[in-house]
Amino acid sequence: MDKKKLVLLVVALLVAAGTAFAARSLFSGASAPQAEAVAAQPKGPKVLVAQRALPVGTIITADAVSFQDWPEELVKDAYFIDGEADMTKLLGTVVRYPITAGQPLTQGGLVSPGDRGFLAAALGPGMRAVTIPVSAKTGVGGFVFPGDHVDLVLTQSISGEGEPLRTAETVLRNLRVLATDQTTDNDVVDGKTVVRAFSTVTLEVTPRIAEKVAVAQDIGTISLSLRSIADNQADFERALASGEVKVPEGATKEQEEQIMRQALSKPIEGNTTYVTGGDVSRFQRSSRPAQGGGQGTHGMGSSAPMAVAVAGGQPVRTGPVVRVTRGKETTEELVEGK
Repeated sequence: MDKKKLVLLVVALLVAAGTAFAARSLFSGASAPQAEAVAAQPKGPKVLVAQRALPVGTIITADAVSFQDWPEELVKDAYFIDGEADMTKLLGTVVRYPITAGQPLTQGGLVSPGDRGFLAAALGPGMRAVTIPVSAKTGVGGFVFPGDHVDLVLTQSISGEGEPLRTAETVLRNLRVLATDQTTDNDVVDGKTVVRAFSTVTLEVTPRIAEKVAVAQDIGTISLSLRSIADNQADFERALASGEVKVPEGATKEQEEQIMRQALSKPIEGNTTYVTGGDVSRFQRSSRPAQGGGQGTHGMGSSAPMAVAVAGGQPVRTGPVVRVTRGKETTEELVEGK
């Protein structure tokens, strides 16, 4: 055989063998099981960790913490271990030191109700605690619990000539409830929160708002108005849109949540709303009654007392009147309806 032909034959055989080997490797690789990376699970007990950042003064609730697997070699004696910790006693405790999200809670980092300095630990920096008396009527029937946020409604009667002016005014908003009576946690039976009556409510306020609450108690009657969580979110969005609350560019999700929580927990004063007796009933006043017995000028006064007639010895109101002064004489004339 020609030497040249022999070389070509050998080269062809080598190419065929290489192609067969490559094809075999390709098909065997496609059918081989793929190795999957499995994250190593920590072997050890479950410890109680924070579900979110818990600033100082945070009241522990069921959604704020959870049990999580933790490496056994990193478990400390101060941690709360699943199966050993009593969650019914932990709920309602207050954070003494800042706790970051995912960080285990320690026994020294929580203050329990009844412990010395508990209420002071529950207060935010620069805040104060004030207590107001309430009843079933003024305290939302007992459906107010520590951690809720409420508005304060002041009702009062302003006296003067004629009928007093009855008013109701929302004087303060978004106040955090610290305690009801001497209780800072909620009673839970069979997984359900027990509604109970209480006679006092302790609120977290600023020093200025504490002064307002003291004056409001002397002026009239204070009632609680329970706020919805959705209302707090709407207030935050309005504050964000108006520029009162600013979220820095590049802020992490955790930082944004912290800014939102701080804004939602801030008491609100000013821009109060109110209604008068005239807004509720046409037979009630809608303006402040005149003070003292001074005589007005010619024309209609700002107050319009009701004209009275006597029937059977008893005064009967017949309609509004105006005081008209002519010279030194002042008369009351009935306003005829159309």
